[in-house]
Amino acid sequence: MEPSLSNRIKSLSTSQTIAMAERAAELKAEGIDVISLSLGEPDYDTPGYIVEAAKKAMDNKFFKYPPIVGYKDLRQAIVNKLKRDNNLDYDIDQIVVSTGSKQSIFNAAMVLVSPGEEVLLPAPYWVSYFEITKLVGGVPVPIKTTIENDFKITPEQLEAAITPKTKLMIFNTPSNPSGSVYSKEELEALGEVLKKHPQVYVISDEIYEYINFTGGFASFAEIEEIKDRIITINGVSKAFAMTGWRVGYMAAHPTIAKACAKIQSQVTSGANSIAQKATIAALDGGKEKIQYMIDGFDERRQLVYKLLKDIPGFKVNMPTGAFYFFPDVSELFGKTFNGTKINNATELSMYLLEEAKVATVTGEAFGNPECLRFSYATSQEELKKAFARVKKALAF
Repeated sequence: MEPSLSNRIKSLSTSQTIAMAERAAELKAEGIDVISLSLGEPDYDTPGYIVEAAKKAMDNKFFKYPPIVGYKDLRQAIVNKLKRDNNLDYDIDQIVVSTGSKQSIFNAAMVLVSPGEEVLLPAPYWVSYFEITKLVGGVPVPIKTTIENDFKITPEQLEAAITPKTKLMIFNTPSNPSGSVYSKEELEALGEVLKKHPQVYVISDEIYEYINFTGGFASFAEIEEIKDRIITINGVSKAFAMTGWRVGYMAAHPTIAKACAKIQSQVTSGANSIAQKATIAALDGGKEKIQYMIDGFDERRQLVYKLLKDIPGFKVNMPTGAFYFFPDVSELFGKTFNGTKINNATELSMYLLEEAKVATVTGEAFGNPECLRFSYATSQEELKKAFARVKKALAF
């Protein structure tokens, strides 16, 4: 007899980024030479000074349950980081450490959104924002953007999207999948709209803060008048090449932080004790110690921009953060390549996997079905080979 599952899980979609990565892994296991540009994971190793901090924590026997909200010294390191890098003042009771920034986002959505309330999602959005919104009973409301505007929403679009039912906006800068980075002036313009709507909160996902090629970074919570309604999310997965360590954090109004700790106490408890101690070393070291990775991503960005511009049918902009390109590929819809007709980005993504042996992610997963996401978090050699294959598979 087939088990009877809840309506909640039946309505939840599988992450298409993970699904494509798994399919690519299956093909590789069969001996097929697949180049995966689907998963947002740095190919660098975790820096040695962070690994040494973890070893020291093990030597010092940090093997017991950590506090639900995170070790006090880690929360202090987060407070120091936010002041140093973002000019934001928080107390440690406003910090909650979680098992990755995804859990931080889920915790915040869970404590803020009641069933039927609307959650604004500037599109393209990270795939999990939409599903998290559904999972907590909210109503996802995408705000569509285009490549012509570098995939950024305008104050007018934000104003038009807000209704009496709006409770939250989940915002991402630098953006996954577009690589767009909002300037301080752009955030302030959006902030002027939010000042008029005190019922609307913002989860500001800043996980790619350091992987940023603009020369500066503005945090949404720097707008003092709405700071208490901003939940700042960050972590160490991307910039410090610590995806497997699973440590993220939030900074929020004490009432929100306390509520998130309450949720976490019943779901996962505290984040891994050894990983927390390693995270202190990462945050204390700051951006300077991992600048070599950022420089490496920038070199790849320049390379991939040239390679994508050389493929007919791809409309490309230059991203200014993260490690993704999100070209508009709608010009290829309706065309046939090697006997395969391409009707949409999902079919194009599957065609490139089967024909070119290059794994991508359809823009449909991110709310922009005209686009494809390419991750360039791999070597320049692999990138050159991958885009040569893509160009060949799409030759007119």
